[in-house]
Amino acid sequence: MKPVVKKATPAAIAVLRQATAICPLRMKASDGLLPSKAHIHQNPNSDHNTGLAVDLTHDVLGGIDCNVIFEKLQADPRVDYLIFKGKIWSKAKGLHVYKGSNKHTKHLHISIKQGCGGDTSPWFAWMGKPKKINTIKAAVRRLPDKHSEKAV
Repeated sequence: MKPVVKKATPAAIAVLRQATAICPLRMKASDGLLPSKAHIHQNPNSDHNTGLAVDLTHDVLGGIDCNVIFEKLQADPRVDYLIFKGKIWSKAKGLHVYKGSNKHTKHLHISIKQGCGGDTSPWFAWMGKPKKINTIKAAVRRLPDKHSEKAV
């Protein structure tokens, strides 16, 4: 089992904060940082345990199209692997079918490489810069405490 940390890495937190700054009206129902007890039981080796994973809610109407983000983040050197809509991608193994019980249809799972947890540089540069006020608001908004039981 991977050790469970009490706080997500700055890079994982930055994903949610930056997404909210760029798309302030986006839905956040399936956002997740740290694992719930159910998630730990189901997947004891999850990168959520180490704070190096983040789940981003798929919300096309709110500006967060995880289909596009799944493709674009494959070029980001901080990404270890991505899971979305029954597919998993990593640089080492390429794209293939994800065999886990949760097909990740409501959110994109982003696992961050070891050593990149402190990198908060832009995750969504192709989406443009957020308004300054939205960046400030996103920085003070409450983040999800735990991975929701139904978003496991």
